[in-house]
Order: sequence, then structure tokens, then C-alpha cells
Amino acid sequence: MKFRPLHDRVVVRRIEAEEKTAGGIIIPDTAKEKPQEGEVVAVGAGARDESGKIVALDVKAGDRVLFGKWSGTEVRIDGKDLLIMKESDIMGIVG
Repeated sequence: MKFRPLHDRVVVRRIEAEEKTAGGIIIPDTAKEKPQEGEVVAVGAGARDESGKIVALDVKAGDRVLFGKWSGTEVRIDGKDLLIMKESDIMGIVG
């Protein structure tokens, strides 16, 4: 991918949710919600603190993360649907 996020921004690829419930019921596409779990594809260098030093991000490429339902901006890069969001929009790392 030829895209590098700046500052404290993170590029995330959504991980699709299961198409069946635990009981085996198949969920139609119209009833599915957007997944709130994804894999970090790329991260920026970090945000600057008050003294001007760069503070590194807590997430790295390859991490599985949970984020808010309406977080980020949807973009298409190299034919892939991705999200660009600030690290503060990420709730935590799964795993």
C-alpha cells in the first residue's frame, strides 16, 4: 500500500462479522451491522506533546482492535475499503 498516515492517525481494515449466530441462524446482509473490529494496516509516527516531542502510538500494524460504531473516515485505497481514524477512536487491542 502506498499510503502513510500522518501524526496519530491509523489505517484499519474492517474484519467481517460472522454470518451465523451461535445458534446457527444465518443473518441476512440487510440485518448486519458494520463490524466494529478491525486489523491495523498502517500507523502514523505519533502525536506531539506540549514540549514538541513525538509520542509513539500504542498500536502497531497487525494488531486487532475494537473501535466505535461511527469512528473513522471510510476510504478506498488500492481497491480495498479501509478506515482512517485517530488512535483515540480505538477502544482497545483484542488478543
